[in-house]
Amino acid sequence: MSSAAGPDPSEAPEERRFLSTAEAAALERELLEDYRFGRQQLVELCGHASAVAVTKAFPLPALSRKQRTVLVVCGPEQNGAVGLVCARHLRVFEYEPTIFYPTRSLDLLHRDLTTQCEKMDIPFLSYLPTEVQLINEAYGLVVDAVLGPGVEPREVGGPCTRALATLKLLSIPLVSLDIPSGWDAETGSDSEDGLRPDVLVSLAAPKRCAGRFSGRHHFVAGRFVPDDVLRKFALRLPGYTGTDCVAAL
Repeated sequence: MSSAAGPDPSEAPEERRFLSTAEAAALERELLEDYRFGRQQLVELCGHASAVAVTKAFPLPALSRKQRTVLVVCGPEQNGAVGLVCARHLRVFEYEPTIFYPTRSLDLLHRDLTTQCEKMDIPFLSYLPTEVQLINEAYGLVVDAVLGPGVEPREVGGPCTRALATLKLLSIPLVSLDIPSGWDAETGSDSEDGLRPDVLVSLAAPKRCAGRFSGRHHFVAGRFVPDDVLRKFALRLPGYTGTDCVAAL
């Protein structure tokens, strides 16, 4: 592999659960370049595992009809693509997803994933109500797939920024994919004034900001990461049970 950043020596091996932004990018390059994963393949694996994490935190048999409704808010970067896949799998798992995707990417992968959701009759909202109570009453939970590591709110435009301001005010459960949107991936700054998710699904491996997560459930969705890669980055994460693709942290 090219010049991948190795593990941070400041972290003792027994405490090694988090990746820096540079390490996360290096791990992804390793998967793409050395192991020849495709980008669509990684997005599919992460989106499917994210949907499975939702089913673990909110099992369908325990939910009322209204609680099965899920609003998935997607941004135009890779995290948004993961959100689109997550919504599709939630539909397969018999939840009732709706997607809000205000700033659509022209990227072919995003367009293909959007088409798949549309073909499966998953509704797309044309706007997000600014009256928070309307969202609280219409949905059982929300999935935040707006921003990923290293993506600033200003980079994705006004509609996404306004959506994040609305998500901060919700009283229904919030599930964030990879990192809570708006948090600094390294320090977790803005964790106090930003989104406060009930569930965090770390993709591949937890990022450093996850150390500041204080919600009810934290899952890692990275069973697809080869053991040699985990060893290279000195990651010591909980084992996966049976055929599960997510593990609780």
